Amino acid sequence: MKLHERPSGRRIQFMATCLCDAFYPHVAKSAVEVLERLGCEIEFPPDQTCCGQPAFNAGDWPCSREVVRHTVDVFRGDKPVVVPSGSCSAMMFHGAPLEFEREGDLAVVEAVGARTWELVDYIVNGLGIDRWPGRFAYRVAFHTSCHSRGTGSGEAALKLLSSIDGLELVTFDDAEQCCGFGGAFSVTFPNISTKMGRLKLDNALKEQPDILVSADMGCLMHIGGLVGREARPVKCLHITEVLAAALKGGATGPSARASASQRPAPES
Repeated sequence: MKLHERPSGRRIQFMATCLCDAFYPHVAKSAVEVLERLGCEIEFPPDQTCCGQPAFNAGDWPCSREVVRHTVDVFRGDKPVVVPSGSCSAMMFHGAPLEFEREGDLAVVEAVGARTWELVDYIVNGLGIDRWPGRFAYRVAFHTSCHSRGTGSGEAALKLLSSIDGLELVTFDDAEQCCGFGGAFSVTFPNISTKMGRLKLDNALKEQPDILVSADMGCLMHIGGLVGREARPVKCLHITEVLAAALKGGATGPSARASASQRPAPES
């Protein structure tokens, strides 16, 4: 699939994701604010549910295919599909085609994947916007999710963040390493998942950021859970919240820690 050939007009379909629906409605709201600021005409298919990734990652491909078929049916047409999630967008253009390789409707699934964008990738590489207006006077560390590797999302996010007036973007050791979430991985191997998340946080916090930002809510839920349970001195925000806040002079909304699970962390 040639991602550089995806459609990039301003009439789009918005995939809110099940994590927005269940835990992060404020991320969906900020994403819409950002897209409207860019002059996008947004269509929100009301029957959308999930991209099928949870079942895909758990190895239940028959169940995942059922969910993907519903998503493909809901997002009919030829408009760009814009998603505020690197993992959900990657599921549509990478994961779903893998599990449909021997299915008769592979071409239909690939067609939807071929017009799916992660949101900041769409802004920078689809619309050609590489600077963001407003002000956000905070020290920020950015976490690139595993599913964003091999796409333009990570570089696009860094480009937008570094262009915002007042924002100080800091780097940290082993930034490319997984945060430990991995969907079902965090449930199957909670102790390993927790230790990976703590290592990510420890490395980021050495640089004393005010805010840890990511374009993936799964990562934010995992990292934000550790931040909340262990009272770490950092706030977690989705990148759309930063972009929307910059337009308002830097006022930030709810943090990821507020909506993350408060279950006790596994013992080390």
